[in-house]
Order: sequence, then C-alpha cells, then structure tokens
Amino acid sequence: MNILVTGGAGYIGSHTCVALLEAGHTVMVADNLCNSQAETLERVKQITGREITFYQIDVTDEAATNTVFASQSIDGVIHFAGLKAVGESVAKPLVYYYNNLVSTMVLAKACQKYGVKRFVFSSSATVYGENQVPFVESMPLLPSTNPYGESKAISERMLTDIAKANPDWSVALLRYFNPVGAHASGLIGEVPTGIPNNIMPYITQVAKGKLDKLRVFGNDYPTVDGTGVRDYIHVLDLAEGHVTALDKLTKGVHVYNLGTGHGISVLQLVKAFEEANDLHLPYEITARRPGDIAECYADASKAKRDWGWTAKRDLVDMCRDAWRFESVSKEPSP
Repeated sequence: MNILVTGGAGYIGSHTCVALLEAGHTVMVADNLCNSQAETLERVKQITGREITFYQIDVTDEAATNTVFASQSIDGVIHFAGLKAVGESVAKPLVYYYNNLVSTMVLAKACQKYGVKRFVFSSSATVYGENQVPFVESMPLLPSTNPYGESKAISERMLTDIAKANPDWSVALLRYFNPVGAHASGLIGEVPTGIPNNIMPYITQVAKGKLDKLRVFGNDYPTVDGTGVRDYIHVLDLAEGHVTALDKLTKGVHVYNLGTGHGISVLQLVKAFEEANDLHLPYEITARRPGDIAECYADASKAKRDWGWTAKRDLVDMCRDAWRFESVSKEPSP
C-alpha cells in the first residue's frame, strides 16, 4: 500500500516508516520538522535501502495538505503529527488544542475529498484519565488531567463520528503507552529538542554527561516505591503494531492498546538501565509534575487476541538500544 505518515520524521514515526518499508509498503512523509530532523529520514533510507517521498509541510495547513493528496495515490494515513508533552500542554493549552485537533480535522477532510478510507490514529493512554489500572479499551474515557490527553480523546471522538457517517471507512485508534528504546542499528532513536520531556532520553543524556542528574518527579505516589509507574514499550514493537493495524484493519472503528501490560516504576527503570549498561545514574527527587498520574499500564490482551500482536522486546532491550543510540550514533559530548 501507499501510506502517508504524518510526523514521519519524529521518534515513533521514523521507526514506523522503517517497519512499513520493510513490510513492502511505499511511504510518503509529511512533517513540519518542529520537533524532528530531515536527517532522520535519510537514516531510515540507510537502514531499509528504500526511498521516501518527503513533504515539509504542517498538516494544519489545509491547502498544503491537499496538494500532497492531489499529487499522490494514497491508500492509507498514519497520523502521528502532533505536540506531545504533557507538562507543556498544561502551560500552553491553546497551542495543543489547535495543533492536535486541527491537524486531525484537515487530514480527515482530505481523506474524504480524495477517497482515502484507511486511517490509523496515534492516540494515547492519557485518554483513560484516572481510571483504574490496567486500562482496558472498553473503559469509558474520563476527563484527562491535561490538555494533551483531552486533545487525543476529542480526536478519537471526531474520527469515530466521521467513520459512522462514512461506513466504508476503516479507522484504528491506537492507544499506546510509553515508547522507549531505539533501532538496533543505532541510526535512529529519540532526539528531543532542548531538555527532554520523556524519561529515556533524559536518562541517556545524564549517562553521557550532557545533563548533571535525572530529576524524578515525585516519590509520594501510592506505588511500589512512591515513583510513577508506566508501561514502557520498545518503539520497534510499537512501530510493528502500526503495520499490523494496517494489515488487519476492517471497516468501522477499532480501538487497541499497544503496551506490554506491565507497569514499571521510574526507579525500577533507572535500576534496569544501570544494570543493562553497567552505568551509574545520579538522580534527585523533585516535586510532582502537573498533569501526571500515579499509574498507567495496559491490558494488552485485545491486540494479542484479535491480531496476534504482542510486544516482543523486554526492558533490557529497551535500555541497551536507547543507550546505543545515544552513545554510538552521535558526536561525543565536549
């Protein structure tokens, strides 16, 4: 199939491009590079030996987006393009609502106009709000603790309503948890702009000496050691889940968690990284971060039952691959 990947130069998007190309699909990428680099797509080509057609556009721009659809034969869309930092969304809610909702509306409108009926949406476990863990797809969505999560939930509702009005549409709403790790080649991985919002690049930058210590946001949660618990999934498992979604997708709206089904605390992750890479990580406990919840992990049984998909890589793989990308693929710290 010919697949348009929005946000395809980003962390999850670029790994999904690799998985799509290796599965034999043709890939087009639309990305405004606000939190990514064009060089990443060159590295995807290096890994796969396949070409990617790249459009440097913002998919909130309807005219630019229509130009892409008019110039290509597109069979399906995987929509990653969006802002994703929970804390930043609390500080800048309007920016998040505009970017994340308008991009979804513009893409859905273009799909209607150009007859594209397969749509895979990058959602998030944040749509569950403060439901009881493990999170199950059948749970009612609760008001999120942050605008980022709300923007994902509203996008899900929009796509559900559009699919109801267009019965020949096939929509996958993929709620995923905390992607970490990198491609085993060390060529692509997570490259945040500025100080990382996500924990693994923060850990790897501390390990490399770029940052002095890891800041752990809160140790007074009702968890195994007081730190937040998350379901960390290898980014390659997540990428393969998107390819599986495209292959298995049927008419209607289908909701799936993509996670491991296991909760790991921040301090457990720190210990696993230290042991996997024989390193020491200095850290300090700071105040809780606005918008965070105590625990977030998946019931991942539906994807296994319906698709035969499960996360195959373990926490050691995640930690080793993330450190390989940080330590091998980039210039050493001064």
